[in-house]
Amino acid sequence: MADLDELDTAILAELQSDARKTNRDVAAAVGASPTTTLDRTRALRERGVIRGSLLDVDLELIGRPVQALITVSVVKPSRHNIEAFRDWVRALPDTLSVFVTSGNEDFLVHVALPDNNSLYAFVVDKLTERPEVADVRASIVYEHLRNSRIAPTNVRADRP
Repeated sequence: MADLDELDTAILAELQSDARKTNRDVAAAVGASPTTTLDRTRALRERGVIRGSLLDVDLELIGRPVQALITVSVVKPSRHNIEAFRDWVRALPDTLSVFVTSGNEDFLVHVALPDNNSLYAFVVDKLTERPEVADVRASIVYEHLRNSRIAPTNVRADRP
């Protein structure tokens, strides 16, 4: 776990709200100099705390208004079967995210598709045709809400 102080946490919060903010704007928001803010941001990247920046795309406007969460159970949950299915489903253009899970299902797959017929085809023609797949269940997403900020749990009050 990364060792973060209050300034690191403030910088993370600002960049999570808008990763395109200029260094000068981030510095002003956190009450630090631009040089200090840039050094800290670079250090957060080098330490792997900041892994990259993501673009938030309106799925409806790009022709993918139907989202679904699909649980998948594999025939025999071996490392080979889990990794083969994980790598295959992750590469599909309809897949937004893949969670490898414990419990009754082995995967939770979040997809975005043009319509219900495409969802049906995705499940029946793609997923159920895979040799690793034993069971598939799909739930349509009515609304997808996501937090844009997540706070670290290990914040120090001061930094040496």
